[in-house]
Amino acid sequence: MKELVVLLQQFGLGNIRTYIQSGNVVFTCGVIDTGRMAAGISAKIKETYGFDPHIQILGLGELEEAISKNPFPESESKPESLHVGFLGAKPAGPDLKKLEALREKNERFQLKGKVFYLNAPDGIGRSRLAANSEKLLGVPMTDRNWRTVCRIRDMAREIDKLV
Repeated sequence: MKELVVLLQQFGLGNIRTYIQSGNVVFTCGVIDTGRMAAGISAKIKETYGFDPHIQILGLGELEEAISKNPFPESESKPESLHVGFLGAKPAGPDLKKLEALREKNERFQLKGKVFYLNAPDGIGRSRLAANSEKLLGVPMTDRNWRTVCRIRDMAREIDKLV
């Protein structure tokens, strides 16, 4: 993660903090075009390390909105079973019928704009719904469990206070 911080500093980012070895990073910046910045960072990672990651940059407000709109608040007490999928764009034609057909009886999901919520009490490792959701939504997605989403939000709030 130290190498990632050094790479990100080249883009003029400040107060860079990483969360575990997952590629989750919070930072401050004055950039408005996050799509262009994400593409630039992805290209630099590909040039430097040989792989082309899909990068999404969310503002603190977007993260807090996703948290506040959680349709399954009763599942927050089991953060490992509640997942939030941040989509690269709002899906134009998500195949919700196929998603529903893959859903186990105790699984629930909901798509709200560019956020896909999944409650999988038995875990996502064996969930066919989790395994196929990105493909059936038709847009790139990065998925985090509830604990990680809340921790990233807390880190973002901490650095927001520094600015």
